[in-house]
Amino acid sequence: MVFNSFHRAVAGAVVGLALFCQPILATDSPSESAQAHHGIALYGAPALPADFAHLPYANPDAPKGGVFVDGQVGGFDSLNPHIQKGRVPWQLRFLAHESLMGRSYDEPFTLYGLLAETVAVDPEGHWVEFQLRPEARFSDGTPVTVEDVIWSYETLGTQGHARYRGSWAQVARIVPVGTRGLRISFKAPNRELAMIMGMRPVLKKAQWEGRDFAQSGLDVIPITSAAYVITDFEPNRFVELTRNPDYWARDLPLRKGVHNLDTLRMEFFTDASAMFEAFKSGELSTMRETSAAKWAEQYDFPAVQSGAIVKSEVPHQRPTGMTGLVMNTRTGFFADWRVREAMIEAFNFTYTNTVLNGGALPRIESYFANSPLGMTPGTPAEGRVRDLLEPFADSLPPGAIDGYALPKGSARVANRGAIRRATALLEDAGYTVENGRLVGPDGPVQFEILLQNGSSEIGSVVDIYVEALERLGLDPEISSIDSAQYTERVNSYDFDMTYYRWGLSLSPGNEQWRYWGPEGVEAPGSRNLMGTDTPAISAMIEAMLEAQSQEDYVAAVKALDRVLTAGRYVVPLWHNPVSWIAHDAELKFPMDRISIYGDWIDFQPDVWWREPD
Repeated sequence: MVFNSFHRAVAGAVVGLALFCQPILATDSPSESAQAHHGIALYGAPALPADFAHLPYANPDAPKGGVFVDGQVGGFDSLNPHIQKGRVPWQLRFLAHESLMGRSYDEPFTLYGLLAETVAVDPEGHWVEFQLRPEARFSDGTPVTVEDVIWSYETLGTQGHARYRGSWAQVARIVPVGTRGLRISFKAPNRELAMIMGMRPVLKKAQWEGRDFAQSGLDVIPITSAAYVITDFEPNRFVELTRNPDYWARDLPLRKGVHNLDTLRMEFFTDASAMFEAFKSGELSTMRETSAAKWAEQYDFPAVQSGAIVKSEVPHQRPTGMTGLVMNTRTGFFADWRVREAMIEAFNFTYTNTVLNGGALPRIESYFANSPLGMTPGTPAEGRVRDLLEPFADSLPPGAIDGYALPKGSARVANRGAIRRATALLEDAGYTVENGRLVGPDGPVQFEILLQNGSSEIGSVVDIYVEALERLGLDPEISSIDSAQYTERVNSYDFDMTYYRWGLSLSPGNEQWRYWGPEGVEAPGSRNLMGTDTPAISAMIEAMLEAQSQEDYVAAVKALDRVLTAGRYVVPLWHNPVSWIAHDAELKFPMDRISIYGDWIDFQPDVWWREPD
């Protein structure tokens, strides 16, 4: 579905409010040590000049109007996407709030001014200063103020979702600069933090006076500075957003040819099958398909045959990320890498891919595969990558330096060679089969595979996988629960194995701490579901963040990719280098201007438009 993966913004942590107090400058001018610019780049300079007309992949002449209806599986009981509690339509995090800076998806390391007119950065990475645009307004017509920005940053960092806490802990001060500016100072030099701070959502302070920001609920409809406002909703059924005709930024170059649709509606369904039937009957505008077999075999219904629905294939160059069955190392059974390798060996990718996808989809080989940031499977580390890994050689999992590649599997369901290798690994780890059951030091082994209701595709994967695990003497319990229970259990790491997807970008940065950092071993709500606490991972993230050149940065990410992949934390599935989208024929997008991410097209409606009747 088109909404289904906004580029994920990264986030902050708890710090005392006493640090954030008095203004430091009496003028609107930034400090003399840095010059104000229209954009900021981590390496080099922004590609677009200060007077750019529009984003390269947007159509500035796109007509305005029309309705876009998207389907989602699950439900919601809150409209606040910035806190830990509640179930929220996740798109609201991006649709209902704007930030000081905005992205161009042709440039992974660049931001351009949005709510902020200019940005100035300390050359050594000690601070960043923003100047607000005087015309910036909330949807109720009131101006966006420096006070709103500072309150938003402090509140999100101390009371907001866990995604905001890691980088906020690195902030020393946030203070006003004159009437329209603010400076954020960092505890230690960190050039990427300037970009992270530019991507925080800005909320209206007055809306939350007298309210508990951290409590979920449906009683607060966000007052937004973005192009769309929530105009109607019914819990667990739908949310409707309407384009604000008085949107303050509609004529900004960053917004030309963007936000073309008048109405965005999110419909919620109990499962994926019901959602697909709704699309076939014309209730939904679009469907993003992930199953190769389904794309090839089930999109021949009458609306496709008549041309009312079009099948579009959108190429992209973003990393595969990691999608698969993650093993929780906090539990005793999966703490041993040999057990995790046995679980990977037991998964017959070739057979499963053939059954479910007709063999059409390639396997995910590493976390940053399909991009210049990914390692080369099965080959030894070289050059700067090897230099980064060598100090940790004694503690790294096998293959991290010398080369690691996933087993290829077999076209036969039995996959006997892999089962023999898995059995040997389990025996080496202290597990044997007795009376048909795998037994370890603490007795018979039992673990649970946790799934969310309505996940039919992954359910089919697990059914095939469980048959293979039975050959190892394992009989895992399969638990399918509703989205609220699932979210609660995953956030508290209350699972043995579960299906999960990490979407990774071409510009990984501080958010990697939340993905794989040691804080996530115990702190709830992180994306470190596997519970890894590996010094080498922390060192590679630090090297990535401290890199002074593009070459050093790429080397650090490749080294991180090696450590994560060789850690054998996930049974990887497949990825698709082309996104499959079926949509109303009247819905158009600039196919000849697709960004390197592709996802400005295939995951968002922002640059789509509907042809007038």
